[in-house]
Amino acid sequence: MRNLTVALLGRSVKGRKIEAHVFSGPKDRTVVVLGAFHGDEPKSVVLARRLIELLEENSEAGDNAKWIIVPVVNPDGYARRKRRNANGVDINRNFPTANWVRGMRRSRMFGGSAPASEPETRAVIAAVELFRPARIITIHSIGQNRHCNNYDGPAGDMAEAMSSVNGYPVTSSIGYATPGSFGTWAGMERGIPSVTLELPSTRSAKRCWEDNRAALLGCL
Repeated sequence: MRNLTVALLGRSVKGRKIEAHVFSGPKDRTVVVLGAFHGDEPKSVVLARRLIELLEENSEAGDNAKWIIVPVVNPDGYARRKRRNANGVDINRNFPTANWVRGMRRSRMFGGSAPASEPETRAVIAAVELFRPARIITIHSIGQNRHCNNYDGPAGDMAEAMSSVNGYPVTSSIGYATPGSFGTWAGMERGIPSVTLELPSTRSAKRCWEDNRAALLGCL
């Protein structure tokens, strides 16, 4: 029987909880799934929550792994449907990487006043350090038919396996610079196989779940 616990990783700028849903399983096969780095990408939350529901309802689904699912990394941004957090920082540009840059405060991709300046960033770092995942999936969405399985670090095989199910292209580059990104921090600099699942913004959340249910479960 698989157990579920909910762990408080931290709180947002406005004090909202950032929680991880922890499903028991083999620790050496831990998968961390993260949604809503960007608050204006609600499909990522839908997929993360549907995955939680599936694992709760079906004890055999994904039973080869320990699942850590954080459906909303950026709860303040999600509440307002804004990309950035309440301090106006893009969480996915705020990680303490070798290529972090502050950038322009008015930019949608503002990296913050310093690396890991934001409580949301620190909550994600704490989750990775606590659970020591074997694989990581972050869920985003993107327009202009640029949906893909974008991998960082030693995750090419993982991205290919997901692509064989969801049919999304596999790429090691999203096509523009991403200084201070989580993928660089976890995948490139720490060697944890990491895939950014970029959902097509033009497709419904229902379609995205149908296309990716098996891809998420089969990431190992």
